[in-house]
Amino acid sequence: MIHKIRKFWIDNPDIRDDDMRRITFDLDVLRSFVTGIELGSFARAADRLGRSTSAVSAQLKKLEDQAGTPVFRRAGRGLALTDAGEVMLGYARRLIELNDEAAAAVGGVELEGWIRLGMPEDFGEVLLPDVLGRFARANPKVRIEARVGRNADIVDRLIAGRLDLALAWDDGTARLNSRHLGNWPMRWIGPAAGPWPYGTGEAVPLATFEAPCLMRSAATTALDHAGMAWRAAFTSPSLGGLWAAVSAGLGLSVRTEIGLPATLRALAPGEAGLPSLPSVGLALHLAEAEPAPATARLAAIVLEALDEARARLAVAVHPAAPAAPMKKGPGVSRAPLLA
Repeated sequence: MIHKIRKFWIDNPDIRDDDMRRITFDLDVLRSFVTGIELGSFARAADRLGRSTSAVSAQLKKLEDQAGTPVFRRAGRGLALTDAGEVMLGYARRLIELNDEAAAAVGGVELEGWIRLGMPEDFGEVLLPDVLGRFARANPKVRIEARVGRNADIVDRLIAGRLDLALAWDDGTARLNSRHLGNWPMRWIGPAAGPWPYGTGEAVPLATFEAPCLMRSAATTALDHAGMAWRAAFTSPSLGGLWAAVSAGLGLSVRTEIGLPATLRALAPGEAGLPSLPSVGLALHLAEAEPAPATARLAAIVLEALDEARARLAVAVHPAAPAAPMKKGPGVSRAPLLA
């Protein structure tokens, strides 16, 4: 019986040809593809991945050859994804994530333990689900207790030793075992529909957390320095409450652009005569200088997910110029040129 099945497979050209046509996509190629799309530029992707622009261009040409269909199309003077390219992007992200999880899962001893993680509400929806999913799939025996709340509460818990790992806005206090993760511009936040309607000379209505709050202080300080009156129109212990109040037009808030719901928008610089705002630092804090392996791995995933989230935000808020068009002509490859 086995001999007959084997003979059928060998003698059946349709099955043999299908097997020979099976495609195995190169993960390095997919990583360059995804990184370039997320950063809005394949030149940036080349720099991020430590490759030359010509090497990344060759990878993209290989991807189109393997796919058997264009993944880019002309968009003015640049390139955009085709329908096939959009489909490829979704699968590429999944394949890379599975690859990275597999590498983490088999790269060392099986981890066990308990980790207490904290982060501000700003990152609760845009970062935490991704972080928990990546970590849990690779380390199912590690228990995570996540605390999402006001920044002041996260910092207090860290100081009290009730967190092992914390992402927090920087209040300017130097702390041991902390890593600065860059600065995030603070913005005036208003309802998405139309310009902010308050009149000239009218006290600016603010929707903020109760004091102490870094961003509340930044808002009132900026208004005071500009000689503009303000009033506390709404206070809430939760970020969701602030978003609801601002969406309803009760007042303006001050946050970064991370995690903004569709009902809100960051006001343009100088809009409605509002003063400019400073940036706020972000830091990753560890309770111990030499954390347990499970905590160190979770910290690495937080940093990776944060980097990806910030890259997506940069593209969404400040889209890069389209990639340069593909050259055509005798003896010239149609591989995309890099912006």
